[in-house]
Amino acid sequence: MAEIITLDDPDDPRVADYTGLTDVELRRRREPAEGLFIAEGEKVIRRAADAGYRMRSMLLTPKWAEAMGDVIDAADAPVYVVEPALAERVTGYHVHRGALASMARKPLPDAAGLLRTARRVAVMEAVNDHTNIGAIFRSAAALGMDAVLLSPDCADPLYRRSVKVSMGAVFSVPYARLDSWPGGLETVREAGCRLLALTPDERAVSLDEAAPHRLDKVALMLGAEGDGLSARALAAADELVRIPMAHGVDSLNVGAAAAVAFYAVATGRPTA
Repeated sequence: MAEIITLDDPDDPRVADYTGLTDVELRRRREPAEGLFIAEGEKVIRRAADAGYRMRSMLLTPKWAEAMGDVIDAADAPVYVVEPALAERVTGYHVHRGALASMARKPLPDAAGLLRTARRVAVMEAVNDHTNIGAIFRSAAALGMDAVLLSPDCADPLYRRSVKVSMGAVFSVPYARLDSWPGGLETVREAGCRLLALTPDERAVSLDEAAPHRLDKVALMLGAEGDGLSARALAAADELVRIPMAHGVDSLNVGAAAAVAFYAVATGRPTA
């Protein structure tokens, strides 16, 4: 059972995991190096725990310490209870959900291992917006994608904003980082996946024409907002595909495009 400790000092070293949460660059460096990530909000904390992530500690306001009694009872980690004003001083922002947990990361699987059983794969190149990362993972979970692969320069799916936007879906879909780019795509091809690059390029065929739902194994490649997939990534793909647009719209936000493409891949998928 967790130890419940009431704190009144924002400089208490026991809450060091939660300091400077609004400093994106600091947290992006610090969290992977220290093997932790921050789960925010009751649902996300519960989903992280259910997914088997070990809890390091919790930081709760009194209201949430009561509401999350069952989580506290099951946790083997200290629970720090603080007033809302103190939580804001520690974290650097108003924690309106009133509940944070520091969780220990798990070792990432290797891409080849994931691809042995995955038939529907999302591959992201240089997606560095945490909101987009979270949205893509949420769609991947909801629409039945089996795995997500990240280029070496993609943002961290376990960054607080990504986890929050995904509503914990980052815990549901296994993911790995490719060691090189675009060379790592050869691992995906060797696993039997056809590489489809999403792009508004006029050379691309429509998703309907590509009929990805009829393919046994497929990987959908998604690029960063604005720039899209690089020329090297497009050249490495087996086929360029696009989502047909109307009313003069040239493209969708990458999160929206991912949802459409994931649905197109999943619809009518072959059954085992």
